[in-house]
Amino acid sequence: MEQKALRELEELKELRKEYQAVSMAEGQVEKMKEEIRKAKQEGKHRQRMVMLARCAAAAAAVFVILPNTSAGVAHAMSGIPVIGKLVEAVTFRDYQYEDERHNADVEVPELVVRQDTAGETENPEQEETLKKTTQEINAEIEEITEQIITEFKEGLQYEEGYQDIMVKHEVLSTTDDYFTLKLICYQGAGSGAEWDYFYTIDLRSGKRMALKDLFEEGADYMTPVSEEIKRQMRQQMEQDENVVYWLDYEDVPEWNFDRITEDASFYVNQEEDVVIAFNEGDVAPMYMGCVEFTIPREVLEEIRK
Repeated sequence: MEQKALRELEELKELRKEYQAVSMAEGQVEKMKEEIRKAKQEGKHRQRMVMLARCAAAAAAVFVILPNTSAGVAHAMSGIPVIGKLVEAVTFRDYQYEDERHNADVEVPELVVRQDTAGETENPEQEETLKKTTQEINAEIEEITEQIITEFKEGLQYEEGYQDIMVKHEVLSTTDDYFTLKLICYQGAGSGAEWDYFYTIDLRSGKRMALKDLFEEGADYMTPVSEEIKRQMRQQMEQDENVVYWLDYEDVPEWNFDRITEDASFYVNQEEDVVIAFNEGDVAPMYMGCVEFTIPREVLEEIRK
């Protein structure tokens, strides 16, 4: 068992070196090119993006810092009734591009707040706060997505190289108390990575929530949440040898996940459970993708608002 553990540690060290590398080997680049060509022939945009991300990460574990994007044409996507109001995520801008070496599939969402059919509101101040919150979120999303598209367009001028970008969105929860939007971003250029953003709104106050807002003032939420995440990590690794997290390695403690921070990515799901999310490479090798941990209610029951 000790020899196996040492072998695994050495493998992880090599994986870490590859993970921090700035470029792919020539053979790996050619393999990626072939995968991109095949995916474009199949015409499966989103599935292709995700598979390319996984393939590139498994082949070389190269981290690509995600930029940001934007585009034009609006059409309604999903409407969610909330306490006498309607919060909608609509596709505000749409940018599509495809040739032999480049592919862009971008839909930029915008949050819209409307009054109910009666045209009246019981709490005008709450409604104004909600409008301001959605405007701030929309501005942030536009900045993120505009950067992605700008970098993609700049890459079009080069005769060699391959680019793939994708921006999609998903409404994760629409309860009486919470609204959560997930912005899914992907960028590939030889290797690829997915980067997700989460926007949770407290519909009672109209304000965008930080993780600490879910708990009693002054409560230590980071310790129980972090310990639960580590428990789930260990459990998953015990159950599946292909699952790897940066955890419990004495020789390389700087890799290890220790605890979440105040600005940890999170959302409240449809059951109103707290979910902590990590992007590719944050707490595990890139091939693990984006990972999430749902925190059981009993872990937080004494400190949750």
